[in-house]
Parts: sequence; C-alpha cells; structure tokens
Amino acid sequence: MAVSSFARAFPSFECRSDPDFSLPEIPSAGYAGFSPRSKSAVLRAGAGAHGLSSLILKFPPNFVRQLSVKSRRNCSNIGVAQVVAASWSNNQGASAPAPAAKAVDAASAAASAAPVEVETGAGNGVLPAKDPCYNGENVQIEDSPKFKYASFLNSDGSVAIHAGERLGRAIVTDAITTPVVNTSAYFFKKTADLIDFKEKRRASFEYGRYGNYTTLVAEEKISALEGAESTLLMASGMCVSTVLLMALVPAGGHLVTTTDCYRKTRIFIENFLPKMGITATVIDPADIGGLESALEKNNVSLFFTESPTNPFLRCVDIERVSKLCHDKGALVCVDGTFATPLNQKALALGADLVVHSATKYIAGHNDVLAGSISGPENLVSVVRNLHHVLGGALNPNAAYLIIRGMKTLHLRVQQQNSTAQRMAEILEAHSKIRRVYYPGLASHPEHQLAKKQMTGFGGVVSFEVDGDLHKTAKFVDSLKIPYIAPSFGGCESIVDQPAIMSYWDLPESERAKYGILDNLVRFSFGVEDFEDLKFDILQALELI
Repeated sequence: MAVSSFARAFPSFECRSDPDFSLPEIPSAGYAGFSPRSKSAVLRAGAGAHGLSSLILKFPPNFVRQLSVKSRRNCSNIGVAQVVAASWSNNQGASAPAPAAKAVDAASAAASAAPVEVETGAGNGVLPAKDPCYNGENVQIEDSPKFKYASFLNSDGSVAIHAGERLGRAIVTDAITTPVVNTSAYFFKKTADLIDFKEKRRASFEYGRYGNYTTLVAEEKISALEGAESTLLMASGMCVSTVLLMALVPAGGHLVTTTDCYRKTRIFIENFLPKMGITATVIDPADIGGLESALEKNNVSLFFTESPTNPFLRCVDIERVSKLCHDKGALVCVDGTFATPLNQKALALGADLVVHSATKYIAGHNDVLAGSISGPENLVSVVRNLHHVLGGALNPNAAYLIIRGMKTLHLRVQQQNSTAQRMAEILEAHSKIRRVYYPGLASHPEHQLAKKQMTGFGGVVSFEVDGDLHKTAKFVDSLKIPYIAPSFGGCESIVDQPAIMSYWDLPESERAKYGILDNLVRFSFGVEDFEDLKFDILQALELI
C-alpha cells in the first residue's frame, strides 16, 4: 500500500493518554515570571536532550516558526497550559533543535538583558525590570507599540482583513484564523509571577472581565482603521455610550449633544445623568452658534454627537466643532456608527474619541451585539477603568464574529454605499415619495459637508412616503426582501417605520417634536443585488 507523502512530510499530532505535567529544573538566568526555567530552555530540552519526563504534544515542523517569543512566554495565560513542551520532529533521538528553533532561541538570547535584584513578596529574587525577550514587533499586548501597516497595506480593506493578525498575535497558533479563547480567568504558575503582574513587570488580563486575547485582535483591527492608539470593545453600543458619559463627565458637569440621535442615548442623557447632577444642552447638528453659546455659558466637559445622525442622517462639522470645543477645554466624541470607519475618520478630523455600535456595519451579519470606543490611551483608559467595575464585557465568541465580519467590511460597505446612493436618487424622483434624507443627495442640508469629510455616505436611506401611517405600513408590508426589524448595517436589508418601531409609546404630537412623522421610513440596504432591491421597492410603491 502506498504511503501518503503528506503523512511523511507532516507527522500527525500525538497525544498521550497519561500526561505528566512535571518540568525539569533547567538552569537559567530567568526573566519576569519564568525564573529559573525559560521557555526557550524548555523547548531546547524537548527537542534535544528530551529531559522532560513526558511529552504531551508533538507539533508539525512549522509550528515554532509561528510563535513569537512573547507568545511563548504568555502561553500559560491563554488556555494552553497543558502544552508543556513541543517537539517538531518524531525522531526522539535527535540531538539538535531544528533550524527554526535555533533561530527563535538565537533571537531570544540576543535580546536577553542582565537581570536586576528586586524585592518580591516571597523574598529576594533575580528578576529583570523589563522582559528581555520583548522586542516590540510580533506582540499584541497593551504595552506594545502600534504596528505600522502602511508599509505593505495601502487600503482600509486590506487593513480590516489583516490588522491584529498578519504581524502576529498573542495566541499560540499557526492557524490563519484567530482562535476563540473561552476563559473566565487567567492563571499564574507561581506566586512570583502574580507579583510580577501586580508590579507591572508581566502582562496578563488576570480576569475575563478585564480582557481577552480574541477580543484584543478585534480591538486592534478597529484601532488600525480609525488611526487610534487604543480601542475598547464592550457588550453593546449602548454599554459604550453610557459608560463613556459617566466616565468622562464629572458629577455636576455639563455636556452638549444634538437633537437627532438614537432615542435610548437621549433617554440616558435626559433621565439618568441628571440623577448624578449632570446637565445637558441639546442643539441642532448644524447649530454652531448654539454650541458656542453652550461653551460660553457652561463648564462643558464633553460634546457628544452622532455623525451622520439617526434617523435623518444629519452631519456635524467635526473639524469645526472640535476646534471650538478644544479651545474651551471640552472633549469631542463622535458616534460614527452610520458612517463606518471606512467612510469617515472622525479622529483625523479632530475628534478626541469615536464610538461605534459594532453590532451594525463592523460585524455586519446581524448576529452580534457589541460596541467600541477608540482614541488616545489616556482617554480610553479612563473609560476602561469604569468598564472594569461595571462589567459589560464582550463575549469572546462575539469578538470572533466581529473579526470574521471585518474581513468583508470593505466589500459590504462599498456595495451598500453604491446601492443606497442609487436608490436615494430613484426615490427622490418618485411621485409617491415626499422627501428623502441621504447625505449623498444634493438636497441634503449638509451635502457639501458630507462630501468634505466622508468618502462614502453609508447604506441607510430615510424617506417619507406620500401617505399616512397606514399607507406607509402597507408599503412596508408589501416589500418582499427586507426584514422589518430594528437594526441596520448587516448583509440582509432591513426596513422599519420609526414611529412604530422606536416611538410607538409616545403620542403622535410628541413624536412630531423629534421630527418622527408617521410616514417616515428608514431603509438599511444590505448586500443583495441592486436590481432586486430596486424592483422590490418599486413594486411595493405601486401597491399603495
């Protein structure tokens, strides 16, 4: 019988039924949290002298090449503590490590620094003040420098695919896709490691509410797209909004926001923040004079706005309001959910922070709840500290779905931009449509501003049907492709009547104060074929 060449070239994984987790004492100068046994020393022992009493796993020949030094250092903290040593050869008699292993160990030795004497809770020990293996390149932890993707990734589409992954990640794997790290806590091999962590000589998340390695990859992707120093993901967009408002506006403080916004955000600002003594000025998105007046009369801590807004897609002059606010010592936070990081760069325009409901375009498949905040580390860390107290941590499985979704973000947004623009123009010319709200139309009040600060206008179009509540509902019910649902930005098209979906608890007169008329429709275009969507909308209009 012929023997598979694949089997000869790539020996299979071997698992023992009676694992022995003991490790030999290997003399080493040691480094933070791993004295006296270094990871490279353990790997050398496993490949060469085989000083381990029992090998648990044997890995394919290319395994070591996929590991960064820091990743091997942290492997005990990412759910693979059972991996005591790796052998990249089935030949137990091999006396020398593979070339790849030599290269890894040589790099580790070259980076080694002389240890210094420090005090620990258990007595004096020889530990370095900084990890000598860390070279700041293939590591993705909180203290690492931000990667420079521009050298080989020239578009946001490529960045969305590869950021946080292509240059290495803090997860031991040679898989193309990022694994899901399902853990509620991270362990320390000994007390000295824990003390190193507490005294900031060792990196660890410690507890699942404080971070996750899968989530970290998703955060790196969003940071790369937004040009941000740091990103924090939470369990929902509203979680991000509420936590940042409480974290950045002091008790008794004042903030400015806009009239057109997500209703639950308005409810939190109007009904809950006053309980903390926080007051707010609400202005029209284009009311620069109103903003200037609020900044003069109040000690404003924060200007919080959507751009474009929900549901009328109004646009705020981010560059101008940022300058005005900064001159008065106020921060600017922009909710860019309707824009996406591809269509608008709020931080580059001058905003201090940008938030997204990652539930929408970023994840893009109508299967995730998540929210993100991005900006400089000194501001994001303030929000992070309160987040760690309040909870609202993102599930790592949701983080994986965000990573997966971002791989096609640029393709989806391109299609949605195109479909929405073309349909907005068709709807504006239709006799059964009274008005269309879309930044890409010349009739939009901030069209010129949108052209200046956006590269695309998004996949949501709002419009008023020529009819009452019931006639508009008949139009919605006559559509065959979109779902009637409260969201947007996914692959599937979604439609709703805001008067019913979001404001039905208010009488018609109260809804009208917010501009929510009974005939208003919000249509989120998915990635279906344009001609199919066009035909569906036109046939529904013919039925009313």
